[in-house]
Amino acid sequence: MNNIASSLNNKNKFLILGCGFTGSFFAKTIKQIGCTVLTSSRSEKKDPNNFVFNSENGKVPDEKIFDGVTHILSCIPPDKNGKDPVLGSLKSMLENLSLEWVGYLSTTGVYGNTKGDWVSEIDNPNPFQKRSHKRLNCEREWIESGLPIQIFRLPGIYGPGRSTFEAIRNQKIRVISKKDQVFSRIHVADITNAIIYLLQNKDCLKFHQIINIADDEPSSQIEVIQYCYDLLGLKMPNPILFEDAKKELSPIAQSFWMENRRVSNKLLCKTLGYKLIYKNYKTGLKNCFLNS
Repeated sequence: MNNIASSLNNKNKFLILGCGFTGSFFAKTIKQIGCTVLTSSRSEKKDPNNFVFNSENGKVPDEKIFDGVTHILSCIPPDKNGKDPVLGSLKSMLENLSLEWVGYLSTTGVYGNTKGDWVSEIDNPNPFQKRSHKRLNCEREWIESGLPIQIFRLPGIYGPGRSTFEAIRNQKIRVISKKDQVFSRIHVADITNAIIYLLQNKDCLKFHQIINIADDEPSSQIEVIQYCYDLLGLKMPNPILFEDAKKELSPIAQSFWMENRRVSNKLLCKTLGYKLIYKNYKTGLKNCFLNS
């Protein structure tokens, strides 16, 4: 953990709403700093620091959960109508808290297709997919909420236990080749550490409401898969051309290949000074390989 100052400590109480892969990693890390952390899930868990929040069946947390909360991170996707479930159910509760900060995890999908060109926070969103329109709608809801919101746009997320290695081991890998196609990605540890860095240095950095968190090197899927096979000491299957593979892909898998963009991290890394732990897929996947 680099540069942990004392601006986050045991006086801070975090609510993590939607504790999936990224939310869980964030919760675990922020706990190590000494903050109080409560996490939500859609059904009861044995963990005493977990509470139930399920907007679909109206399960809303007890008011006492919110006592003393200073920070909130929402990792919950839009509902089927493209509305934000947290604001839909909890907005009035949140407005009554003395919140220092609210974070919302969004997607770089809101930028749409740039045919491989770079996108940054100053570019207007131009969502192509229905799910990205919904995300953008939720971003706007958060911005209009009047809460102290900061939005993080994330590309493909990976980390130990959720990477190309699992797809190879489970024999669910598809080696697809599409000319000039690149994807941006980010290791889960860098999402967490970037957010913590910004919170630690909140008083000395200019506040930006929307920030991309991505690594330095967007790259093709084939390069990434080849690198994983090399680390495993296995031979990569022959690639299939996207045009031939297309008919076997699910609509959601197809949709990922319909957009091509490079996500810039200059605001986060150059302007705001965050140092990536995993600058590219090679260093990040080496970490996954060693921890899988």
